[in-house]
Amino acid sequence: MPESLLNKRFWLWIGVALLVIVLDQASKQAIEAAFIYGEIKPVIPGFFNLTLAYNPGAAFSFLADAGGWQRHFFTVLALAVSVFIINVLRKHYGETRLSLALALIMGGALGNVIDRVAFGHVIDFIDIYYGIRHYPSFNIADSAICIGAALLVLDSFRGKKKEQA
Repeated sequence: MPESLLNKRFWLWIGVALLVIVLDQASKQAIEAAFIYGEIKPVIPGFFNLTLAYNPGAAFSFLADAGGWQRHFFTVLALAVSVFIINVLRKHYGETRLSLALALIMGGALGNVIDRVAFGHVIDFIDIYYGIRHYPSFNIADSAICIGAALLVLDSFRGKKKEQA
């Protein structure tokens, strides 16, 4: 493949990560403008609400009560992972599933880093529940990270099948 096309593929994945960041930040700004903290608006009664929640921890409020050090830890971790992902993308940009997974993870991680640096917490607004059981609130960045992780798992199974063949 010509080098110019290869560079285009790499930049495509960087563009996917940037799109995740833009969608994440735009949705968070819209929720911040439309809601007061803790306000809940049912979208699908009995299943899905929009709400404004602040998460000082990691995904699903992990380490939310840790006293503040976690903000810096998760910021540095996300930045380090993003540097690692960029290096992997430079070598594997032709592997669509792997590259998409990494781009989604990087975009989600950086979307949440922006919140941590700007506000000291991550803005969450998606509330999925059944009856009285609520899944922890999350956002588009968290969704992108989870989808990316699932794609990585799928890609790892695909790699094992190739090795066996």
